[in-house]
Amino acid sequence: MLAPDEEYEQVVFADTDFGTLAAGNCHFVECAFNHSTFGKNRMRKCRFTDSSLQDTRFVATDLAETGWQDATLTRCALAGVEAFSSTLRRVTFRDCKLDSVNFRDSTLRDVTFENCLMRDVDFGSARLNRVAFGGCTLGADFSKATLARVDLRGAELRITAGYESLRGARISTVQLIGLAPMLAQHLGLTVED
Repeated sequence: MLAPDEEYEQVVFADTDFGTLAAGNCHFVECAFNHSTFGKNRMRKCRFTDSSLQDTRFVATDLAETGWQDATLTRCALAGVEAFSSTLRRVTFRDCKLDSVNFRDSTLRDVTFENCLMRDVDFGSARLNRVAFGGCTLGADFSKATLARVDLRGAELRITAGYESLRGARISTVQLIGLAPMLAQHLGLTVED
């Protein structure tokens, strides 16, 4: 099915269950994954270029150190995924569910999350530049992250840690009011009336 260190070009994978195979260091160019499932697959250091993924599930998949460029994920579910030290450039997540996804120490540039449900997503020590979260429910840890031109407007913010790293983000007035108690606590402010 998939083998390590291989290049796949313009291949369509449909209704495929990849089981628990190890296929690290592959390069997928202009490939499509439709209604497919990745289990405890080792996909470390794979690259996805000009590829699309629709209705595809990743459960406890090792996607660490992967490279994503000009890729689109639509209605995909990622749960318990290790994607630390990855590079994402011009990637769109649309109507996806991300639960316990580890993007720690990753680089995200020109990435869009649209209408995604995000729970326990770890952006710790990640670098985010021109990233948007419109329409998302954003439960995330931004500890020691670096943000530049990150747009949080339109997202329901459920940030669990890393308030000090929000410098470089754009939020709405309503979001600021919602974040105020946590920001005050983080800064050591005592609010009394």
